Amino acid sequence: MLFSYSAKSKEGGIVEGTMDAVDRYALSRDLKSRGLLPVSISEQGASLSGKLNAFLGKFSKVSVAEQIILTKNLSGMLKAGLSLYRALLVLQKQTKNPSLNKILTSISADINGGGTLSSGFAKFPNVFSKLFVSMARAGEESGNLAGALSDIGLNLEKAYSLTKKIRGALIYPGVIMSAMVVIGVLMFAFVVPTLSGTFKELGVVLPLSTRILVFMGNFFSNNLILTFMIVIGAGVGLTYLFRAKFMAKYIDFAVVRLPLIGTLARELNTARTARTMSSLLSSGVSITRAVEITEDVVQNIYYKKVLNDAKILVEKGAPFSEAFAANLKLYPVMMSEMIEVGEETGKLSDMLLQIALFYEEGVENKTKNLSTIIEPLLMIVIGAAVGFFAISMISPLYSILGSIE
Repeated sequence: MLFSYSAKSKEGGIVEGTMDAVDRYALSRDLKSRGLLPVSISEQGASLSGKLNAFLGKFSKVSVAEQIILTKNLSGMLKAGLSLYRALLVLQKQTKNPSLNKILTSISADINGGGTLSSGFAKFPNVFSKLFVSMARAGEESGNLAGALSDIGLNLEKAYSLTKKIRGALIYPGVIMSAMVVIGVLMFAFVVPTLSGTFKELGVVLPLSTRILVFMGNFFSNNLILTFMIVIGAGVGLTYLFRAKFMAKYIDFAVVRLPLIGTLARELNTARTARTMSSLLSSGVSITRAVEITEDVVQNIYYKKVLNDAKILVEKGAPFSEAFAANLKLYPVMMSEMIEVGEETGKLSDMLLQIALFYEEGVENKTKNLSTIIEPLLMIVIGAAVGFFAISMISPLYSILGSIE
């Protein structure tokens, strides 16, 4: 946004001008860093560069892996003594992603104009999360930007690694179930009609299960295009249904209570909460702001509610651990106990990090065994489906053979 400002210089004179900034607070910090005391700040609207950045932010695609590389390389160059502007120019030349190149060009221009790195990140909210921006801002304010960037990279790497392992464990059952649906449709469309024609010619009395399969087979074979449209439409419809806001509370409720997935989901959310809070607190972010950002990081609405309750308790002066102790069905006892110890000893960030490491290891071990546990369940499902189909189609043949004898 473009702001006009009036500020008092060290000599006592009044300096007026306009400047592009994320918000009033960012502009105020920039003015103070230049030795100016803000007197008044008023919003003028978005500048041309601000509008361009907002437009680019909507379409920018930068993967988590690229963000990890960005933070690590930037941190390394700052530790080696390069200026921030020079480091950004180097990264700008190295990147092969056009979107990231445009982002780095915009940020380096802001830095050259006296802006901050965190305000540059904040202009691209679809790429850089609130956690990313807040930790960078805290690093700037504490004078340890390189360390803050290194922590951001580590945080992103841990979250990315856990998410990737869980997705990898679920790919196998997803592929098997998709193959079953496709094979089932093809069987109904081409195999069942052939057998149903034979039964009709022989005048066999078909059991209920066989009649159901024959009806579905005839429908599929006579309406093949419609069938595939129904299958595709059902897939798209289910996707939109599961992403709908009104379904979130039901899906999130089921996820944390399913026999196998529930334990994994609880440990993953616990690890994510603990690591995010630990990173923010160690960077110097206030506890209330850290809870707000963590609330955005977790996806499950029930965990969001716990964190919102925790923020309210902290604002009232109550212990941070109380909110977690009151929600043991979501967060384990260890979470509240370790947080309480951290509050008493003044090492809350360290305690949260220990919690994160413990549950991250637990999630990793469970994801390794997830495929092994799912395999026999899939075999049971496949066996039941094949058995039902075989019995339904073979039992009339036995009736024919019995009548011949």
